[in-house]
Amino acid sequence: MAHKKGQGSSRNGRDSNSQRRGIKVYGGQNIHAGSIIVRQVGTKIHPGNNVGIGKDFTLYSLINGVVKYERLDKTRKKVSVYVAA
Repeated sequence: MAHKKGQGSSRNGRDSNSQRRGIKVYGGQNIHAGSIIVRQVGTKIHPGNNVGIGKDFTLYSLINGVVKYERLDKTRKKVSVYVAA
């Protein structure tokens, strides 16, 4: 006799929600303070002027303005938010 229950459908059905990573706001678009710009794993894109970084490397705007993607150095990129002119 088996001492374990059959592992049927009652033990299945668990899965984590998708992370929904990627660029949420592109260059030249307007953004409000606190809005997410990029969701990422690690710093593929670094925070620039007026951009904050969360503990999960999410980049978000600190001010209302326009998003601009720039070079940090030869290989790295950064994103900044500037006041709309």
